Amino acid sequence: MIDFSALLQPDRRQAARLIHVVHPDDWQQWLATQPPRVRTAVAAHKLTGKAGNRAVLPGEAADDWSMLLVCDEDASSPWKIASLGEQLPEGTYRLASGEPGAAMLGWMLAQYRFERYRKGKPQGPRVLLTGEPARIEEMVRLAEATAKVRDLVNTPALDCGPAELEAEAEALAGRHGATLTVTRGDALAQGYPMIHAVGQAAARGREPRLLEIEWGDPAHPRVAIVGKGVCFDTGGLDLKPSAAMRLMKKDMGGAAHALALAGLVMAARLKLRLHLLVPAVENSVSSASFRPGDVLRTRKGLTVENTNTDAEGRLILGDALTRAGELAPELILDFATLTGAARVAVGPDLPATFVQDEALAADLLAAGTSVGDPLWRLPLWDGYEDMLKSDVADLVNAPEGGFAGAVTAALFLRRFVAKDTRWAHFDTFAWRPAAKPGRPKGGDAMGLRAAWSVLKARYA
Repeated sequence: MIDFSALLQPDRRQAARLIHVVHPDDWQQWLATQPPRVRTAVAAHKLTGKAGNRAVLPGEAADDWSMLLVCDEDASSPWKIASLGEQLPEGTYRLASGEPGAAMLGWMLAQYRFERYRKGKPQGPRVLLTGEPARIEEMVRLAEATAKVRDLVNTPALDCGPAELEAEAEALAGRHGATLTVTRGDALAQGYPMIHAVGQAAARGREPRLLEIEWGDPAHPRVAIVGKGVCFDTGGLDLKPSAAMRLMKKDMGGAAHALALAGLVMAARLKLRLHLLVPAVENSVSSASFRPGDVLRTRKGLTVENTNTDAEGRLILGDALTRAGELAPELILDFATLTGAARVAVGPDLPATFVQDEALAADLLAAGTSVGDPLWRLPLWDGYEDMLKSDVADLVNAPEGGFAGAVTAALFLRRFVAKDTRWAHFDTFAWRPAAKPGRPKGGDAMGLRAAWSVLKARYA
């Protein structure tokens, strides 16, 4: 992983090239204050002050230059100067006016590369100076957490199966003095029957398991973070078409978010009792696969008619949420790449967010806006509960008809959460289908920083 700590440095007035960030509304005023050589360069580049305009500006000496970026993004945007963090040559930079603030994060993440399977072109660091050195440590942690999500999601299932997620959890627990418990085999089949059923067809070495990390003072409020860890999803016997299976290495994106968020919590030593749960499985096809029509037992005691083996994520989360609730947490957050319906509803950028508490919902939405990690709330609509009815069991996992798929999936999960528990469910895509400044195509964290902001505010 890139050393993000090397990309931000306290500004002690050391030598650095300037970056001029100009809002379109301030263009004429800024231009009028510039020396003739700058106005000449602006004219030569035919810049009009439109957002996205950029140019290298000459200085007084031959090797002296600075960078101009016209940007209409809000000052709180993490991505304000991310394009420059990616494109500028190696060197040290500072803003010509003001402080980078939240843009420190985008500057670092613009330099992220996933190069596990190929050698990239060597690139030296682009260092950004800041007069807010107290913010550097947290910004670096956020960059590292985001990069961890990206790395895990980008890694193909060959090298990121249930065992590898277990290794990640073991390393995380070791770094912070936490306790890791792994449940597998007969204990999993008896105690977490839906997790076992989904993963039972996987090959030797890729068997299903439940990973649990406990950390913090037991006297502090208990918070559970749950992440869907389907390391590859064939769809099971309801086999996905090849086009839909292509990206299913990312179906453990919820687990990646949960691991990264837990790392942030422990590194900051928040005053809470953390319970991290990752049901880690591979939804494979073999003679041992669970079948359409099977009635599955659950840890909670409910029975589930399996109407679609490709709706497996909600099954493993159901058992994990039940386990989380047994220890009476005051808050549960779960992350999952759960439904295609959420992508149809809100697209790839916005996690569809379902919240069982109005104050928590308001906090999450406000935090997402504040830190540039937007969420979009969808309803836990009671009127659709009837869609989960089964003729032979307590409920089905996938209603017929296809209506409100993200909502009915969330309602299924709600059956495994106590009514008086504050709970938020993030149906996140965890993938960028197209690159944006600071956000390359591929795996990405979505909803992570919003959730972290809420936890930090509540438990710091």
